[in-house]
Amino acid sequence: MKIKLYILLLLCTNALFAQKVTTSIDTTQNKIGAQFNLTLKAEVDTATQVTFPAAKNFGFLEVIRSYQIDTIKNGGRYELIKKYGLTQFDSGKYTIPSLKVLFGKNVLFSDSLSVTVQNVAVDTLKQKMYEIKPIAKAESSSSWIWKWILGFLLIVGIAALIYFLMKKFQKKKMEAVVYKSPIEKATNLLNNLEQRELWQKGAVKEYYSELTDIARNYIEEAIEIPAMESTTSELIEALRKASMKKKMKLSPEILENLERVLKQADLVKFAKSKPLDFEIAEDKKKIEKTILTLDNAIPEVVEDEGDILNEAQRQKLIKQKLRKKKMTRIILSIVAVIVLLFGTAVFFIATKGFAYLQDNILGHPTKELAEGEWVTSEYGDPGIRIETPKVLQRVDVKKTLPKEAFAIIKDMQTFSYGSLMSNFSVSISTLQYKKETQIDLKTTVEAVVQIFESQGAKNIIGDQGEFTTPEGISGVKGYGTFTILNPIDKKSYEMYYETIVFAQDGGLQQINIVQKQGDKYAKEISERVLNSVELKRDNK
Repeated sequence: MKIKLYILLLLCTNALFAQKVTTSIDTTQNKIGAQFNLTLKAEVDTATQVTFPAAKNFGFLEVIRSYQIDTIKNGGRYELIKKYGLTQFDSGKYTIPSLKVLFGKNVLFSDSLSVTVQNVAVDTLKQKMYEIKPIAKAESSSSWIWKWILGFLLIVGIAALIYFLMKKFQKKKMEAVVYKSPIEKATNLLNNLEQRELWQKGAVKEYYSELTDIARNYIEEAIEIPAMESTTSELIEALRKASMKKKMKLSPEILENLERVLKQADLVKFAKSKPLDFEIAEDKKKIEKTILTLDNAIPEVVEDEGDILNEAQRQKLIKQKLRKKKMTRIILSIVAVIVLLFGTAVFFIATKGFAYLQDNILGHPTKELAEGEWVTSEYGDPGIRIETPKVLQRVDVKKTLPKEAFAIIKDMQTFSYGSLMSNFSVSISTLQYKKETQIDLKTTVEAVVQIFESQGAKNIIGDQGEFTTPEGISGVKGYGTFTILNPIDKKSYEMYYETIVFAQDGGLQQINIVQKQGDKYAKEISERVLNSVELKRDNK
Protein backbone atom coordinates (compact mmCIF):
# COMPACT_ATOMS: atom_id res chain seq x y z
CA MET A 1 0.00 0.00 0.00
CA LYS A 2 1.34 3.44 -0.88
CA ILE A 3 2.08 5.46 2.29
CA LYS A 4 1.57 9.24 2.40
CA LEU A 5 5.08 10.29 3.41
CA TYR A 6 4.12 13.37 5.32
CA ILE A 7 2.28 11.20 7.90
CA LEU A 8 5.57 9.47 8.70
CA LEU A 9 7.77 12.58 8.70
CA LEU A 10 5.66 14.99 10.78
CA LEU A 11 7.06 13.63 14.02
CA CYS A 12 4.75 15.41 16.43
CA THR A 13 1.53 14.54 14.57
CA ASN A 14 -1.08 12.22 16.14
CA ALA A 15 -3.42 9.92 14.26
CA LEU A 16 -6.65 11.53 12.99
CA PHE A 17 -9.98 9.71 12.89
CA ALA A 18 -12.91 12.00 13.60
CA GLN A 19 -11.85 15.02 11.52
CA LYS A 20 -12.07 15.77 7.83
CA VAL A 21 -10.82 18.54 5.52
CA THR A 22 -12.12 19.19 2.01
CA THR A 23 -10.52 21.61 -0.45
CA SER A 24 -11.96 23.51 -3.43
CA ILE A 25 -11.35 26.58 -5.62
CA ASP A 26 -13.88 28.60 -7.57
CA THR A 27 -11.88 28.48 -10.82
CA THR A 28 -8.91 26.67 -12.33
CA GLN A 29 -8.41 29.27 -15.08
CA ASN A 30 -7.66 32.79 -13.84
CA LYS A 31 -6.43 36.06 -15.31
CA ILE A 32 -3.15 37.54 -14.20
CA GLY A 33 -3.59 39.71 -11.09
CA ALA A 34 -7.25 38.70 -10.62
CA GLN A 35 -8.53 37.18 -7.38
CA PHE A 36 -9.82 33.64 -7.08
CA ASN A 37 -11.04 31.93 -3.93
CA LEU A 38 -9.73 28.89 -2.08
CA THR A 39 -12.19 27.20 0.30
CA LEU A 40 -11.26 24.85 3.18
CA LYS A 41 -14.07 22.97 4.96
CA ALA A 42 -13.45 21.19 8.26
CA GLU A 43 -15.93 18.77 9.82
CA VAL A 44 -15.43 18.38 13.59
CA ASP A 45 -17.34 17.69 16.75
CA THR A 46 -18.45 20.61 18.92
CA ALA A 47 -15.58 20.24 21.43
CA THR A 48 -12.66 20.42 18.93
CA GLN A 49 -10.83 23.67 18.28
CA VAL A 50 -9.75 24.18 14.65
CA THR A 51 -6.89 26.44 13.51
CA PHE A 52 -6.60 27.26 9.81
CA PRO A 53 -3.31 28.38 8.16
CA ALA A 54 -2.47 32.10 8.29
CA ALA A 55 0.47 32.48 5.87
CA LYS A 56 0.97 35.41 3.47
CA ASN A 57 1.72 33.03 0.59
CA PHE A 58 0.50 29.58 -0.33
CA GLY A 59 3.35 28.29 -2.46
CA PHE A 60 3.85 30.80 -5.27
CA LEU A 61 0.36 32.27 -4.81
CA GLU A 62 -0.16 35.43 -2.73
CA VAL A 63 -2.90 35.59 -0.11
CA ILE A 64 -4.53 39.00 -0.60
CA ARG A 65 -7.56 38.38 1.62
CA SER A 66 -8.44 36.05 4.49
CA TYR A 67 -12.20 35.80 5.16
CA GLN A 68 -13.90 35.17 8.49
CA ILE A 69 -14.76 31.56 9.32
CA ASP A 70 -18.37 30.53 8.63
CA THR A 71 -19.88 27.95 10.99
CA ILE A 72 -22.72 25.56 10.12
CA LYS A 73 -24.09 23.30 12.86
CA ASN A 74 -25.19 19.83 11.78
CA GLY A 75 -26.53 17.90 14.76
CA GLY A 76 -23.66 17.29 17.19
CA ARG A 77 -20.99 18.37 14.67
CA TYR A 78 -19.81 21.61 13.07
CA GLU A 79 -18.84 22.41 9.51
CA LEU A 80 -16.29 25.24 9.52
CA ILE A 81 -15.75 27.08 6.22
CA LYS A 82 -12.63 29.19 5.69
CA LYS A 83 -12.07 31.16 2.45
CA TYR A 84 -8.92 32.81 1.12
CA GLY A 85 -8.56 35.28 -1.75
CA LEU A 86 -5.49 34.36 -3.84
CA THR A 87 -3.74 35.92 -6.82
CA GLN A 88 -0.58 35.74 -8.95
CA PHE A 89 1.00 38.44 -11.11
CA ASP A 90 2.93 36.12 -13.43
CA SER A 91 1.33 33.85 -15.96
CA GLY A 92 1.84 30.12 -15.76
CA LYS A 93 0.58 26.97 -14.07
CA TYR A 94 0.74 26.98 -10.26
CA THR A 95 0.03 24.51 -7.49
CA ILE A 96 -1.71 25.34 -4.24
CA PRO A 97 0.28 23.14 -1.82
CA SER A 98 -1.17 20.99 0.92
CA LEU A 99 -2.04 23.24 3.85
CA LYS A 100 -1.82 22.31 7.52
CA VAL A 101 -5.07 22.50 9.54
CA LEU A 102 -4.86 21.93 13.31
CA PHE A 103 -7.62 19.97 15.05
CA GLY A 104 -6.69 20.57 18.67
CA LYS A 105 -3.32 18.79 18.93
CA ASN A 106 -3.88 16.80 15.73
CA VAL A 107 -2.94 17.82 12.19
CA LEU A 108 -4.61 17.21 8.82
CA PHE A 109 -3.51 18.47 5.41
CA SER A 110 -5.68 19.82 2.61
CA ASP A 111 -5.44 18.53 -0.95
CA SER A 112 -3.08 20.27 -3.35
CA LEU A 113 -4.82 21.89 -6.36
CA SER A 114 -3.62 23.29 -9.70
CA VAL A 115 -4.61 26.63 -11.22
CA THR A 116 -3.59 28.28 -14.48
CA VAL A 117 -2.92 32.04 -14.61
CA GLN A 118 -3.27 33.57 -18.09
CA ASN A 119 -2.07 36.85 -19.52
CA VAL A 120 -4.61 39.61 -20.21
CA ALA A 121 -4.77 40.56 -23.88
CA VAL A 122 -4.02 44.27 -24.39
CA ASP A 123 -5.32 46.16 -27.43
CA THR A 124 -2.56 48.69 -28.11
CA LEU A 125 -4.67 50.42 -30.78
CA LYS A 126 -7.40 51.52 -28.36
CA GLN A 127 -5.36 51.70 -25.19
CA LYS A 128 -3.89 55.14 -24.46
CA MET A 129 -0.08 55.08 -24.41
CA TYR A 130 2.11 56.92 -21.90
CA GLU A 131 5.71 58.04 -21.89
CA ILE A 132 8.22 55.75 -20.26
CA LYS A 133 8.89 56.83 -16.70
CA PRO A 134 12.43 57.95 -15.86
CA ILE A 135 14.73 55.61 -13.96
CA ALA A 136 14.01 55.78 -10.25
CA LYS A 137 17.03 56.23 -8.05
CA ALA A 138 17.50 53.21 -5.83
CA GLU A 139 18.25 53.56 -2.18
CA SER A 140 22.00 53.79 -1.65
CA SER A 141 23.54 50.58 -0.40
CA SER A 142 26.11 52.67 1.44
CA SER A 143 23.54 54.23 3.80
CA TRP A 144 24.94 52.11 6.60
CA ILE A 145 28.27 53.97 6.30
CA TRP A 146 26.53 57.08 7.57
CA LYS A 147 25.40 55.13 10.62
CA TRP A 148 29.01 54.20 11.37
CA ILE A 149 30.13 57.81 10.87
CA LEU A 150 27.39 59.12 13.17
CA GLY A 151 28.31 56.48 15.76
CA PHE A 152 31.97 57.51 15.47
CA LEU A 153 31.10 61.21 15.92
CA LEU A 154 28.92 60.34 18.92
CA ILE A 155 31.78 58.51 20.64
CA VAL A 156 34.18 61.39 19.89
CA GLY A 157 31.63 63.77 21.38
CA ILE A 158 31.33 61.66 24.53
CA ALA A 159 35.13 61.54 24.85
CA ALA A 160 35.30 65.33 24.45
CA LEU A 161 32.61 65.77 27.12
CA ILE A 162 34.54 63.53 29.53
CA TYR A 163 37.70 65.56 28.85
CA PHE A 164 35.82 68.83 29.48
CA LEU A 165 34.34 67.60 32.76
CA MET A 166 37.69 66.31 34.01
CA LYS A 167 39.34 69.57 33.01
CA LYS A 168 36.70 71.48 34.93
CA PHE A 169 37.20 69.20 37.93
CA GLN A 170 40.96 69.75 37.81
CA LYS A 171 40.37 73.51 37.60
CA LYS A 172 38.18 73.44 40.69
CA LYS A 173 40.82 71.41 42.46
CA MET A 174 43.42 74.01 41.54
CA GLU A 175 41.14 76.74 42.85
CA ALA A 176 41.05 75.10 46.30
CA VAL A 177 41.93 77.13 49.36
CA VAL A 178 45.54 78.33 49.33
CA TYR A 179 46.83 78.67 52.87
CA LYS A 180 49.09 81.54 53.82
CA SER A 181 51.65 79.27 55.44
CA PRO A 182 52.42 75.55 55.88
CA ILE A 183 51.69 75.72 59.63
CA GLU A 184 48.24 77.16 58.97
CA LYS A 185 47.51 74.39 56.47
CA ALA A 186 48.78 71.63 58.78
CA THR A 187 46.80 72.98 61.78
CA ASN A 188 43.55 73.16 59.80
CA LEU A 189 44.03 69.67 58.36
CA LEU A 190 44.68 68.23 61.83
CA ASN A 191 41.50 69.85 63.15
CA ASN A 192 39.47 68.49 60.20
CA LEU A 193 40.94 65.02 60.75
CA GLU A 194 39.95 65.06 64.40
CA GLN A 195 36.39 66.18 63.59
CA ARG A 196 35.89 63.24 61.22
CA GLU A 197 36.51 60.75 64.07
CA LEU A 198 37.99 58.10 61.79
CA TRP A 199 39.70 55.93 64.40
CA GLN A 200 36.63 56.08 66.65
CA LYS A 201 34.66 54.54 63.73
CA GLY A 202 37.22 51.77 63.22
CA ALA A 203 39.14 53.33 60.29
CA VAL A 204 42.49 53.24 62.14
CA LYS A 205 44.57 52.61 59.02
CA GLU A 206 43.03 55.55 57.16
CA TYR A 207 43.47 57.77 60.23
CA TYR A 208 47.21 57.05 60.59
CA SER A 209 47.72 57.43 56.85
CA GLU A 210 46.23 60.94 56.82
CA LEU A 211 47.91 61.90 60.12
CA THR A 212 51.40 61.07 58.85
CA ASP A 213 50.67 62.60 55.42
CA ILE A 214 49.85 65.92 57.13
CA ALA A 215 53.17 65.82 58.99
CA ARG A 216 55.19 64.78 55.93
CA ASN A 217 53.50 67.41 53.75
CA TYR A 218 54.27 70.12 56.31
CA ILE A 219 57.93 69.10 56.49
CA GLU A 220 58.18 69.06 52.68
CA GLU A 221 56.68 72.53 52.29
CA ALA A 222 58.22 74.25 55.31
CA ILE A 223 61.70 72.71 55.46
CA GLU A 224 61.96 71.74 51.75
CA ILE A 225 62.68 68.05 52.33
CA PRO A 226 61.16 65.38 49.98
CA ALA A 227 59.27 63.89 52.89
CA MET A 228 56.42 62.30 50.93
CA GLU A 229 58.77 60.04 48.96
CA SER A 230 61.14 59.23 51.85
CA THR A 231 61.08 56.28 54.22
CA THR A 232 60.85 56.88 57.96
CA SER A 233 64.61 56.51 58.54
CA GLU A 234 65.44 58.67 55.50
CA LEU A 235 63.11 61.41 56.70
CA ILE A 236 64.56 61.51 60.24
CA GLU A 237 68.10 61.63 58.86
CA ALA A 238 67.16 64.43 56.47
CA LEU A 239 65.62 66.40 59.34
CA ARG A 240 68.82 66.12 61.36
CA LYS A 241 70.88 67.43 58.44
CA ALA A 242 68.39 70.24 57.73
CA SER A 243 68.38 71.32 61.39
CA MET A 244 72.15 71.63 61.32
CA LYS A 245 72.16 73.43 57.96
CA LYS A 246 69.41 75.89 58.89
CA LYS A 247 70.64 76.17 62.50
CA MET A 248 67.33 74.87 63.88
CA LYS A 249 67.26 74.11 67.61
CA LEU A 250 65.61 70.66 67.82
CA SER A 251 65.78 68.41 70.85
CA PRO A 252 66.40 64.68 70.33
CA GLU A 253 62.99 64.03 71.97
CA ILE A 254 61.14 65.76 69.11
CA LEU A 255 62.79 63.64 66.43
CA GLU A 256 62.36 60.48 68.52
CA ASN A 257 58.62 61.14 68.98
CA LEU A 258 58.16 61.80 65.24
CA GLU A 259 60.08 58.63 64.36
CA ARG A 260 58.01 56.61 66.86
CA VAL A 261 54.70 57.82 65.36
CA LEU A 262 55.86 57.20 61.78
CA LYS A 263 56.93 53.64 62.62
CA GLN A 264 53.62 53.07 64.43
CA ALA A 265 51.83 54.22 61.26
CA ASP A 266 53.92 51.81 59.16
CA LEU A 267 52.88 48.92 61.42
CA VAL A 268 49.21 49.92 61.15
CA LYS A 269 49.32 50.26 57.37
CA PHE A 270 51.47 47.25 56.49
CA ALA A 271 51.36 44.85 59.46
CA LYS A 272 47.69 45.40 60.38
CA SER A 273 48.65 46.51 63.90
CA LYS A 274 45.89 48.11 65.99
CA PRO A 275 47.05 50.50 68.73
CA LEU A 276 44.94 51.14 71.83
CA ASP A 277 42.74 54.23 72.01
CA PHE A 278 45.02 56.13 74.40
CA GLU A 279 48.03 55.34 72.15
CA ILE A 280 46.25 56.82 69.15
CA ALA A 281 45.42 59.98 71.08
CA GLU A 282 49.02 60.27 72.27
CA ASP A 283 50.35 59.87 68.71
CA LYS A 284 48.13 62.69 67.52
CA LYS A 285 49.46 64.97 70.29
CA LYS A 286 53.03 64.04 69.38
CA ILE A 287 52.46 65.02 65.74
CA GLU A 288 50.92 68.36 66.76
CA LYS A 289 53.81 69.09 69.13
CA THR A 290 56.38 68.09 66.48
CA ILE A 291 54.86 70.37 63.84
CA LEU A 292 54.66 73.36 66.25
CA THR A 293 58.21 72.78 67.46
CA LEU A 294 59.55 72.55 63.90
CA ASP A 295 57.69 75.71 62.91
CA ASN A 296 59.12 77.64 65.88
CA ALA A 297 62.62 76.36 65.14
CA ILE A 298 62.64 77.50 61.49
CA PRO A 299 64.57 80.79 61.16
CA GLU A 300 62.43 83.67 59.93
CA VAL A 301 62.97 84.75 56.32
CA VAL A 302 62.10 88.25 55.22
CA GLU A 303 59.90 87.93 52.13
CA ASP A 304 59.54 90.50 49.42
CA GLU A 305 56.47 92.68 49.70
CA GLY A 306 53.49 91.21 47.83
CA ASP A 307 54.92 87.66 47.90
CA ILE A 308 51.97 85.57 49.08
CA LEU A 309 53.22 82.05 48.48
CA ASN A 310 56.53 80.75 49.71
CA GLU A 311 58.78 78.55 47.60
CA ALA A 312 57.38 75.28 48.94
CA GLN A 313 53.83 76.32 48.01
CA ARG A 314 54.96 77.25 44.52
CA GLN A 315 56.59 73.86 44.20
CA LYS A 316 53.33 72.29 45.27
CA LEU A 317 51.41 74.17 42.59
CA ILE A 318 54.01 73.10 40.02
CA LYS A 319 53.45 69.47 41.00
CA GLN A 320 49.68 69.93 40.71
CA LYS A 321 50.11 71.38 37.24
CA LEU A 322 52.31 68.46 36.27
CA ARG A 323 49.67 66.00 37.50
CA LYS A 324 47.05 67.91 35.54
CA LYS A 325 49.15 67.71 32.38
CA LYS A 326 49.67 63.99 32.99
CA MET A 327 45.92 63.44 33.34
CA THR A 328 45.33 65.45 30.18
CA ARG A 329 47.81 63.28 28.29
CA ILE A 330 46.07 60.14 29.53
CA ILE A 331 42.66 61.41 28.39
CA LEU A 332 44.03 62.48 25.03
CA SER A 333 45.66 59.05 24.64
CA ILE A 334 42.33 57.33 25.32
CA VAL A 335 40.57 59.56 22.81
CA ALA A 336 43.33 58.91 20.28
CA VAL A 337 42.96 55.13 20.71
CA ILE A 338 39.17 55.39 20.23
CA VAL A 339 39.63 57.57 17.15
CA LEU A 340 42.24 55.15 15.79
CA LEU A 341 40.03 52.09 16.30
CA PHE A 342 36.97 53.62 14.68
CA GLY A 343 39.06 55.25 11.98
CA THR A 344 40.53 51.86 11.16
CA ALA A 345 37.06 50.31 11.10
CA VAL A 346 35.71 53.03 8.80
CA PHE A 347 38.78 52.67 6.54
CA PHE A 348 38.32 48.90 6.22
CA ILE A 349 34.60 49.32 5.57
CA ALA A 350 35.11 52.08 2.99
CA THR A 351 37.91 50.28 1.13
CA LYS A 352 37.18 46.57 1.56
CA GLY A 353 33.60 46.43 2.81
CA PHE A 354 31.97 45.30 6.03
CA ALA A 355 32.36 41.63 5.04
CA TYR A 356 36.16 41.95 5.18
CA LEU A 357 35.93 43.57 8.63
CA GLN A 358 33.64 40.82 9.89
CA ASP A 359 35.71 37.99 8.39
CA ASN A 360 39.13 39.16 9.57
CA ILE A 361 38.52 41.25 12.70
CA LEU A 362 35.08 40.71 14.23
CA GLY A 363 34.89 37.01 13.39
CA HIS A 364 32.42 35.05 11.24
CA PRO A 365 30.74 31.91 12.66
CA THR A 366 30.31 30.07 9.36
CA LYS A 367 33.82 31.00 8.22
CA GLU A 368 35.13 29.31 11.36
CA LEU A 369 33.03 26.24 10.50
CA ALA A 370 34.27 26.18 6.90
CA GLU A 371 37.93 26.51 7.86
CA GLY A 372 37.78 24.23 10.91
CA GLU A 373 38.52 20.51 11.16
CA TRP A 374 35.79 18.51 9.38
CA VAL A 375 34.49 15.09 10.38
CA THR A 376 33.52 12.17 8.13
CA SER A 377 31.05 9.71 9.70
CA GLU A 378 28.32 7.24 8.81
CA TYR A 379 24.83 7.83 10.23
CA GLY A 380 21.64 5.75 10.38
CA ASP A 381 20.50 2.53 8.77
CA PRO A 382 20.55 2.27 5.73
CA GLY A 383 23.71 4.29 6.36
CA ILE A 384 24.61 7.71 5.00
CA ARG A 385 28.32 8.50 4.92
CA ILE A 386 28.86 12.24 4.89
CA GLU A 387 31.45 14.92 5.71
CA THR A 388 30.34 17.74 8.04
CA PRO A 389 32.09 20.60 9.87
CA LYS A 390 30.87 19.21 13.22
CA VAL A 391 29.81 15.78 14.50
CA LEU A 392 26.04 15.35 14.21
CA GLN A 393 24.25 14.60 17.48
CA ARG A 394 21.61 11.86 17.78
CA VAL A 395 18.04 13.12 18.29
CA ASP A 396 15.49 10.81 19.91
CA VAL A 397 12.28 11.23 17.85
CA LYS A 398 10.66 7.87 18.64
CA LYS A 399 8.87 9.34 21.65
CA THR A 400 7.09 11.87 19.42
CA LEU A 401 5.85 9.33 16.86
CA PRO A 402 2.16 8.38 16.99
CA LYS A 403 1.46 4.83 18.17
CA GLU A 404 0.01 3.94 14.75
CA ALA A 405 3.41 4.62 13.16
CA PHE A 406 5.04 1.74 15.06
CA ALA A 407 2.80 -0.68 13.16
CA ILE A 408 4.68 0.05 9.92
CA ILE A 409 8.03 1.51 11.08
CA LYS A 410 10.79 -0.90 12.03
CA ASP A 411 13.44 1.68 12.96
CA MET A 412 13.98 5.43 12.69
CA GLN A 413 17.18 7.40 13.43
CA THR A 414 17.83 11.14 13.28
CA PHE A 415 21.09 13.13 13.67
CA SER A 416 21.49 16.91 13.47
CA TYR A 417 23.63 20.01 13.99
CA GLY A 418 22.19 23.53 14.41
CA SER A 419 18.59 24.70 13.99
CA LEU A 420 16.43 26.54 11.47
CA MET A 421 17.62 29.87 12.92
CA SER A 422 21.34 29.03 12.69
CA ASN A 423 23.55 30.41 9.93
CA PHE A 424 24.00 26.77 8.90
CA SER A 425 22.30 23.55 9.98
CA VAL A 426 22.23 19.97 8.71
CA SER A 427 20.16 16.95 9.71
CA ILE A 428 20.09 13.31 8.56
CA SER A 429 17.22 10.84 9.00
CA THR A 430 16.90 7.19 8.03
CA LEU A 431 13.71 5.12 8.16
CA GLN A 432 13.12 1.36 7.82
CA TYR A 433 9.66 -0.19 7.30
CA LYS A 434 8.53 -3.56 8.61
CA LYS A 435 7.00 -4.47 5.23
CA GLU A 436 7.86 -3.58 1.69
CA THR A 437 6.44 -0.10 1.10
CA GLN A 438 6.08 2.02 -2.00
CA ILE A 439 7.57 5.46 -1.31
CA ASP A 440 6.65 8.65 -3.17
CA LEU A 441 9.79 10.81 -2.88
CA LYS A 442 8.12 13.96 -4.21
CA THR A 443 5.48 13.70 -1.48
CA THR A 444 8.29 13.20 1.02
CA VAL A 445 9.86 16.52 0.00
CA GLU A 446 6.49 18.25 0.41
CA ALA A 447 6.21 16.76 3.90
CA VAL A 448 9.65 18.13 4.84
CA VAL A 449 8.48 21.59 3.80
CA GLN A 450 5.46 21.14 6.07
CA ILE A 451 7.84 20.29 8.93
CA PHE A 452 9.72 23.53 8.31
CA GLU A 453 6.42 25.40 8.50
CA SER A 454 5.49 23.71 11.78
CA GLN A 455 8.83 24.90 13.21
CA GLY A 456 8.14 28.57 12.38
CA ALA A 457 9.09 28.94 8.71
CA LYS A 458 6.99 31.47 6.75
CA ASN A 459 6.62 32.50 3.10
CA ILE A 460 8.00 29.18 1.85
CA ILE A 461 8.79 29.11 -1.88
CA GLY A 462 10.30 25.98 -3.36
CA ASP A 463 10.74 23.60 -6.26
CA GLN A 464 11.90 20.03 -6.88
CA GLY A 465 14.40 18.28 -9.12
CA GLU A 466 16.50 15.13 -9.45
CA PHE A 467 19.66 14.35 -7.50
CA THR A 468 22.19 11.61 -8.24
CA THR A 469 25.07 10.50 -6.01
CA PRO A 470 28.54 9.68 -7.42
CA GLU A 471 27.58 5.98 -7.09
CA GLY A 472 24.65 6.54 -9.44
CA ILE A 473 21.85 6.32 -6.82
CA SER A 474 18.97 8.61 -7.82
CA GLY A 475 16.79 10.60 -5.49
CA VAL A 476 14.67 13.74 -5.38
CA LYS A 477 15.95 17.14 -4.31
CA GLY A 478 13.76 19.92 -2.94
CA TYR A 479 15.08 23.45 -2.63
CA GLY A 480 13.78 26.94 -2.00
CA THR A 481 13.57 29.80 0.47
CA PHE A 482 11.61 30.80 3.55
CA THR A 483 11.66 33.44 6.27
CA ILE A 484 11.90 32.73 10.00
CA LEU A 485 11.60 34.97 13.05
CA ASN A 486 14.46 34.91 15.53
CA PRO A 487 12.88 35.13 19.01
CA ILE A 488 16.03 36.74 20.48
CA ASP A 489 16.43 39.84 18.29
CA LYS A 490 12.83 39.75 16.93
CA LYS A 491 14.09 39.97 13.33
CA SER A 492 13.05 37.87 10.33
CA TYR A 493 15.83 36.23 8.30
CA GLU A 494 15.82 34.87 4.76
CA MET A 495 16.88 31.21 4.69
CA TYR A 496 17.68 28.80 1.85
CA TYR A 497 16.92 25.10 2.23
CA GLU A 498 17.88 21.90 0.39
CA THR A 499 16.37 18.51 1.18
CA ILE A 500 17.40 15.29 -0.57
CA VAL A 501 15.57 11.97 -0.17
CA PHE A 502 16.39 8.45 -1.38
CA ALA A 503 14.39 5.21 -1.26
CA GLN A 504 16.36 1.95 -1.18
CA ASP A 505 16.43 -1.40 0.63
CA GLY A 506 12.92 -0.92 1.96
CA GLY A 507 13.86 2.28 3.71
CA LEU A 508 14.10 6.04 3.37
CA GLN A 509 17.26 8.19 3.58
CA GLN A 510 16.94 11.94 3.99
CA ILE A 511 19.38 14.91 4.22
CA ASN A 512 18.21 18.44 5.15
CA ILE A 513 20.47 21.51 4.89
CA VAL A 514 19.38 25.05 5.84
CA GLN A 515 21.58 28.14 5.49
CA LYS A 516 21.19 31.91 5.81
CA GLN A 517 20.79 33.58 2.43
CA GLY A 518 23.78 35.66 1.33
CA ASP A 519 26.25 33.83 3.58
CA LYS A 520 28.98 32.73 1.14
CA TYR A 521 30.68 30.50 3.71
CA ALA A 522 27.44 28.69 4.50
CA LYS A 523 26.98 28.12 0.75
CA GLU A 524 30.50 26.67 0.48
CA ILE A 525 29.80 24.38 3.44
CA SER A 526 26.54 23.14 1.87
CA GLU A 527 28.23 22.35 -1.43
CA ARG A 528 31.04 20.46 0.29
CA VAL A 529 28.59 18.49 2.42
CA LEU A 530 26.42 17.48 -0.55
CA ASN A 531 29.45 16.52 -2.65
CA SER A 532 30.57 14.12 0.08
CA VAL A 533 27.31 12.10 0.29
CA GLU A 534 27.79 8.32 0.01
CA LEU A 535 24.82 5.99 0.52
CA LYS A 536 25.26 2.59 2.14
CA ARG A 537 22.87 -0.25 1.48
CA ASP A 538 21.22 -2.31 4.17
CA ASN A 539 22.75 -5.80 3.98
CA LYS A 540 20.42 -7.34 6.53
